Amino acid sequence: MRLDKFLKVSRLIKRRTVANEACDAGRVSVNGKPAKASVQVKPGDVIEIRFGTKDVKAEVLKLEDTTKKEKAEELFRYL
Repeated sequence: MRLDKFLKVSRLIKRRTVANEACDAGRVSVNGKPAKASVQVKPGDVIEIRFGTKDVKAEVLKLEDTTKKEKAEELFRYL
């Protein structure tokens, strides 16, 4: 699954266009490397997102094309 789509489906970032912009600006990294929006993520990958002064680090647990808001947190685990 593409990184930008995973960020949207998991609700780590609210909209896919915002996820794209964050990737383009170099604020998202996968497994310690700067990542573009088109990078394929898989379970076990560690995603880091820099939101201004706050850093979010999460591990991908599973992938789904769509999910309900209540189940979105099952897709990742905060580190």
